[in-house]
Amino acid sequence: MTHKSTSEWGTAKVAADGGFTVAQAEALMAAARAHPLGGDEGAGILSDHRHYLRAKQMVGVLSAPGCSLEILPKVDPEAPDPDARTVRASLVGLIDLALGLDIGDGARAAMAHGADNLLEVFIRLFAQRLLAQTRKGLPRGYLPVDDDLPALRGRLDVARQFTTNAVRPDRLACRFDVLSYDIALMRIMAATVVSLGRRTRLSSNQRLLDELRFVLSEVTMLNPSVLPWSAVRIDRTSRSWESLYRLARLLMGRDWQTTGHDAGGHEGTSLLFPMERLFESAVSAMLRRQFHGSGLEVVAQGGLRYCLGDWRDDRPCSGKVFRTRPDLLVRRNGKVVAIIDTKWKRLSADPLDPKHGLKEADVYQMMAYARIYECGRLMLLYPASPGAPSGEVRRFGVHGGREMIKLARIDPSLPISEMASELAGMVRGMLETAAAS
Repeated sequence: MTHKSTSEWGTAKVAADGGFTVAQAEALMAAARAHPLGGDEGAGILSDHRHYLRAKQMVGVLSAPGCSLEILPKVDPEAPDPDARTVRASLVGLIDLALGLDIGDGARAAMAHGADNLLEVFIRLFAQRLLAQTRKGLPRGYLPVDDDLPALRGRLDVARQFTTNAVRPDRLACRFDVLSYDIALMRIMAATVVSLGRRTRLSSNQRLLDELRFVLSEVTMLNPSVLPWSAVRIDRTSRSWESLYRLARLLMGRDWQTTGHDAGGHEGTSLLFPMERLFESAVSAMLRRQFHGSGLEVVAQGGLRYCLGDWRDDRPCSGKVFRTRPDLLVRRNGKVVAIIDTKWKRLSADPLDPKHGLKEADVYQMMAYARIYECGRLMLLYPASPGAPSGEVRRFGVHGGREMIKLARIDPSLPISEMASELAGMVRGMLETAAAS
């Protein structure tokens, strides 16, 4: 099994001496083409340049028979590659926020230490947490049972009694409920354990999964294609299993619309995330936590107001076409008070560049949001390049108006609590200037 690691926009060598073989490179390209995020000929994930493969703006692990490629985040394509463990820990933190896995600050660095790719990190997390949870006891539920017994138990199934059992007067067709561990949630856990056992390459992970297979040996084993996802109900009795259920959905290709795996268990799992979308979701989750109970509401991918409509000279226009979808809206009492668009790319570090590397399309988009949502406080949020501090970079005003477009950046390698605090401070600063004007 050949495993290599690179960064966004980085390359992986295709050569006999220390790189992927030609057959492995072709297998990885085939996996990229088959993936939901692959796009035309897999170009959304990888591009084939004969002597090397180039990664695109996806992060995670792409797997194929006999090989895998890990792609880690990188803000500045021209900067040297950072330490993989540090970057992997930051990536785990962003995924944790986006999916609500409740890993916690202290566990992230430990998770990334010693694992040789992101997929193994999440396999180990799942196995360790599931094993700890099973030691506390398995959740149970009532399951319906139909059985022919010598004495009545539960209710009599009249139809079956006078058809199937018509020639067996010593048997009663009973219908009753039994309290059992063999419920939908545990069937999903058992299937995930078996599936990951076929995919892990680490002996330490394999040992954990083997122990779990023994613990869950009495749970019905189902094919991954028929797992009862819709039958799972998380209530007060199973609340402690919620994050495990989300992690199982991710690892079995049921979450984030980016995970793919071979149902037959032969080609491995691809765990891929669009970095732009992951950054946006993490920022949204952090701001929701920070503003909880403050009267401020954070809405992701909301608004949905249209730009254009039929013109009338006697009334304002009502939009009907060209729907807008800002990344994040901040509302107070139903009114939009701030709009944030996240961008996973670097701002220009050139002090003589008055535009700071902004693209005209991004500026025009923010001006349209200000008009359509009647909001005077807007932010374009970027990740900080290595060595650059978090915080505000510059405030722009719009000609002839009082709208403010703030450029800001945040360091994604910071501890989550610190990053969340800095983000909340930036937003509150915008709202304070709005109140003062």
